[in-house]
Amino acid sequence: MTAEATQSIGEHRRGPKRVLVLGSTGMVGRAWCELLDREGIEHRGVSRPEFDLLNRRTVCEAINPGEDLVVNAAAWTDVDGAESDPDAAMQANADSVGLLSGRCHALGATLIHYSTDYVFNGRAERPYPINAEIDPCNAYGKSKAAGEELIRHQGTPDHIIIRTSWVYAPWGKNFVRTIAKFAAEKPELRVVDDQRGRPTSAEQLAATSLALHRSGARGVWHATDGGECTWHELATLIAARVNPSCVVHPCSSEEYPRPAFRPPYSVLNIEATETLCGPMRSWQESVEDVLSRLEETK
Repeated sequence: MTAEATQSIGEHRRGPKRVLVLGSTGMVGRAWCELLDREGIEHRGVSRPEFDLLNRRTVCEAINPGEDLVVNAAAWTDVDGAESDPDAAMQANADSVGLLSGRCHALGATLIHYSTDYVFNGRAERPYPINAEIDPCNAYGKSKAAGEELIRHQGTPDHIIIRTSWVYAPWGKNFVRTIAKFAAEKPELRVVDDQRGRPTSAEQLAATSLALHRSGARGVWHATDGGECTWHELATLIAARVNPSCVVHPCSSEEYPRPAFRPPYSVLNIEATETLCGPMRSWQESVEDVLSRLEETK
């Protein structure tokens, strides 16, 4: 697939007046709502069943007139589940996203939409720029790539597509919370050491997204924490903080088979975003901050 991703900086730079956050109870959606609370920006958050990407009617009716920024933090995120139900993943991450983008265009709202490092094949040896060739590595990546395509060619031109990776937060289902729980309970863990990427704090992602919008950014951008690591390196830092006696052993992806292929290298190039928004906080700093505020795992 030929890459067509572009980015631009608009002449007008202003903040949103009324924001709609879709998927407001998820990791990124909640981070957005808390950020908007601190900023004193009027906002409305909706999640399932009121807003369901598998229900066309709720997508069509989601936006209220006067909401000038729509943050789509909702998605089909079950990477392995997408392999067994690719049609549902495509409906949620592509068809409904195209419909939502069209509604934004009709109502004059800017759309911020999140995509993934999995739109790339994972065989690179240097960080992926925004205009790298789109070559999804699994069914989930295909659905997210299709969503990007629909926004760019059939939806609102007033959009920001933000590719990100390895998202975590003090809340929700994510790698940092899972490893913290296991490290506290077990003497040793085994974690894959042949997949390299960039962790991303949901809170930093929301803040960077708002900064991009305020700067007049449009098009496709990459946003993650600073630095890169393997899952094993990330787990080692978590265990060292939670339970230093827990030993984290490296293993290969072949030893931990999953239904969906995971890319060996999916580091996103964030230079353009850092030029506009300033340096991203390192993943080590962000993870340690989140570890100090973990909500109890249920």
